[in-house]
Amino acid sequence: MSNTANLNQDDPLDDFERRSITLDGVSKVVYVAGRGPAVIVMTEMPGISPHVARFSRWVRDAGFTVYMPSLFGRDGAVPQAEEGIATFRRACVSAEFRAFAANESSPVTQWLRALARLAHEQCGGPGVGAIGMCFTGNFALSMMLESSLLAPVVCQPSLPIDDPAGVNIAPEELAAVRERLEREDLTVMAYRFEGDKHCRAQRFAAFSDALGERFIARVLPDSAANPQSPPFFSQVVASPHSVVTAHLIDETGQPTLAARDEILAFFAQRLIG
Repeated sequence: MSNTANLNQDDPLDDFERRSITLDGVSKVVYVAGRGPAVIVMTEMPGISPHVARFSRWVRDAGFTVYMPSLFGRDGAVPQAEEGIATFRRACVSAEFRAFAANESSPVTQWLRALARLAHEQCGGPGVGAIGMCFTGNFALSMMLESSLLAPVVCQPSLPIDDPAGVNIAPEELAAVRERLEREDLTVMAYRFEGDKHCRAQRFAAFSDALGERFIARVLPDSAANPQSPPFFSQVVASPHSVVTAHLIDETGQPTLAARDEILAFFAQRLIG
């Protein structure tokens, strides 16, 4: 299951159907591909890069319909440093995100919950999966308030930016998520690199405290991160960070590839059976 697209060139995304989807009065572009139960892939900062698109294609090829919403940035662009910083700054002041607020959910998660409902209606099956990364890292947790979401994956959740132990979800929502996980015997898969400066051990500890053993954390050694990454990651992120995208090493036996395979198996277990 390899993807031969050149990750150093902008990705035209022309194997996805580009849809404009309006939910709750808000329209967003969503890239859709594949067949089978739905999985919502939420991009990391600074946007739908060739690496994020590669991950979505892996999900598609594993037997799912991918919904990849455009939440910020220039779709398909290789993450450059200056453009990435500008995108990051815009997102930080956007009303859709709560980049600095601990114990508060980002408003965009309401729209994403509606997208999960729509995707389930369109694709059928027992429910939908979702994965968030970096800026969107914890959004799959907030989306658990939508009953169709059965397979949440949290990758290097980086909000709130200035509170390493903070969680970007309201306490009553987090309590409701735990209650649902226990009631329906569900789990959350979570991934980070050990030395990630943007998603530290304190945040995973906070999620573990809140969700108990239903929060299944995987911490990869820094040595597992791809040393070759696009300029935004090498110059701005400047630490091991993106487990299944920019810092994944697409070679047999690599811990990042094992993480990808575990995520795909998790989706299959919950959504295909």
